[in-house]
Amino acid sequence: MQKKEYSVEVGGKTLKATFTDLAEQAHGSVMLQYGETIVLATACMSKDRQQGLGFFNLTVDYVEKFYASGKISGSRFMKREGKPSEEAILASRVIDRTLRPLFDQEIRHAVQVIVTVISVDDNDPSILAVNAASLALAVSNIPWAGPIGCVRIGKYDDDTLKINPSTTLRSNDDMYQFDLTVCGQNGTINMIEASAHQTNEDELEKALYRASEEITKLEDFQKGIVKEIGKEKRVIEKEIVSEDSVKLFNENILPKMEEAIFAGPGKKKIDELHNIWNKLVKEFYKEKDPTKTDFQLEDNLFDDAENDMLHRKAIHENKRADGRAMDELRELYAQAGGLSSILHGSGIFYRGGTHVLSVLTLGGPEDRNMIDSMQTNTEKRFMHHYNFPPYSAGETGRSGFTNRREVGHGALAEKALAMVLPSEMDFPYTMRLVSESMASNGSTSQASICASVLALMDGGVPIKAPVAGIAMGLMYESDDAYKVLTDIQGPEDHHGDMDFKVAGSRTGITAIQLDVKVDGVPIKILGEAMRQSKKTREKIIDRIEQEIKEPRKEISPNAPKILIMKINPDKIGMVIGGGGKTIKDIKERSGAEITIEDDGTVFLTGKGEAPQLAKNIIAEMTHEFKVGEMLKGEVVRLAEFGVFVKLNDFTDGLVHISEMAPFRVERVADIIKEGTIVPVKVIKVDDEKGKISLSIKEADQDFFKKV
Repeated sequence: MQKKEYSVEVGGKTLKATFTDLAEQAHGSVMLQYGETIVLATACMSKDRQQGLGFFNLTVDYVEKFYASGKISGSRFMKREGKPSEEAILASRVIDRTLRPLFDQEIRHAVQVIVTVISVDDNDPSILAVNAASLALAVSNIPWAGPIGCVRIGKYDDDTLKINPSTTLRSNDDMYQFDLTVCGQNGTINMIEASAHQTNEDELEKALYRASEEITKLEDFQKGIVKEIGKEKRVIEKEIVSEDSVKLFNENILPKMEEAIFAGPGKKKIDELHNIWNKLVKEFYKEKDPTKTDFQLEDNLFDDAENDMLHRKAIHENKRADGRAMDELRELYAQAGGLSSILHGSGIFYRGGTHVLSVLTLGGPEDRNMIDSMQTNTEKRFMHHYNFPPYSAGETGRSGFTNRREVGHGALAEKALAMVLPSEMDFPYTMRLVSESMASNGSTSQASICASVLALMDGGVPIKAPVAGIAMGLMYESDDAYKVLTDIQGPEDHHGDMDFKVAGSRTGITAIQLDVKVDGVPIKILGEAMRQSKKTREKIIDRIEQEIKEPRKEISPNAPKILIMKINPDKIGMVIGGGGKTIKDIKERSGAEITIEDDGTVFLTGKGEAPQLAKNIIAEMTHEFKVGEMLKGEVVRLAEFGVFVKLNDFTDGLVHISEMAPFRVERVADIIKEGTIVPVKVIKVDDEKGKISLSIKEADQDFFKKV
């Protein structure tokens, strides 16, 4: 095996890049190691140009392997990898969103990047995967404007910023302050994923500058490797739009473009003009060149002209497509509830032409989502799922299949909302939110956050603070010539240079997601956008609070009730019983669902009186009798030496003949019979033998006089 190794220190640990002939057919490959976490990244480009393709075809796959964590996982009947996990999909998206802007979008050759997790310890393989993908592309013959660097940075246990923290550290909710995944090059940022406990904008901006320092170190490391072993890049011949098409466009379409773009909200006029152009150019070539069937270059000509005009008008004339000011928010509408009594909570939110419906469903601990990943086995008590049906964009298409985009948007809103949810002990419910995009005209993902907050408050979830999300855009010419746009829509979303989604409360940010169409965005501009977004978030929260000031005091009557109790952990086995027989019986008798934690916390879930009935049964079963406790019980058995008294359905105690009365008792049967209800006092508890000694005379000396 041929081998060449390089290393650099990042975040106090060694990052090692190994180049071998292991995947020698790939156009670029590297094995990257950080601790005992190892990933293999490969990059390939198709030999031939893909005909009739109107976009750059980049595919990125992050592949998890069970063997990476030393586990034989999967279901009972399937012990091999199946469809990608949500974590794998999100990691694939992070890699894709980082790499894609650095490709020439006019390339019509397919490019595929596959990152395989070979081994995993407590270090984050997804961060390693981005750097490995960058390095595999950089040393390959594939034309690409990298390399880029990627780090994870945040505060978790103190006020010190941590670079590439361990999974264990990041999972400590009590210490968690904020967490950012940051990618970039040349001092700029081109991808961010972040979650934060209502952190202020200035603090996050400082974290970006610190991350950039480590990213520069990773860039230099990769550049050194490329200089030594990098392949010569392929030269991709590009097709050029004909002079006839340019002339036809400039004479017939370009003079009408400004009026169409700036006709008001939405894309109706510009779409109509686009359709006119498509028909015009096809009619033109029907006579001039009947063999021409591919009009993708002409379509790109229209798109490029629209892009140039939007940039020029915004940057130099402060003009937006719908006539708003740069920092102006579109009209808002908010509705909490009012749909159906069946639903546990609902919210409808409009921001201009973007409309979202969110619905809340409450369940018990048994409804938690079990996550069995390479690194952790956890349970999720909060889920947010996002759907984008074709009709929301006025289109037809496949429905019912969850794509990567929907998974990503759902996860973003989930991060934003999770930061303001009550603790499990304050609100023990499992919460599932589903956001349905009903109409799309700019950032339905952020509208889903707003609609979901309305649904949570309508459902009586005691959130710490309402949050709102907004998408910030950018028209960029240079560091001195740019415009930050608030609440991007339509053409701004499509042609703008960044989609910077910022969610948070009045206090601070809870989630960030950055995607760009340029090589990168200067950090100072991102800081400006964050501060500009805060004003907008506050306006949205004002509108939400006009509709519903605070969470409703009661949950929906249709939602299950949950009671919480504590039992001695030593008694968990008693409650469960052999083979689960006892707990099954309690469930059947009460109608409640029962979940028992290892620390003895018991959650009882059900409708009506079911939870209370189950609680009463378990309380009786696990009751720990104390010396001196006064009780009443039924005599269930007579013996020569005393009587056995039933204290509850699960426990009997013995009243010795000497403890029955203040006088000498010759025969038990002379003074008492089975079925008699007697007062008793606990005088001794033997936990080891499970025996309880009782006294009637100490409970009531005159009992037998009354009888």
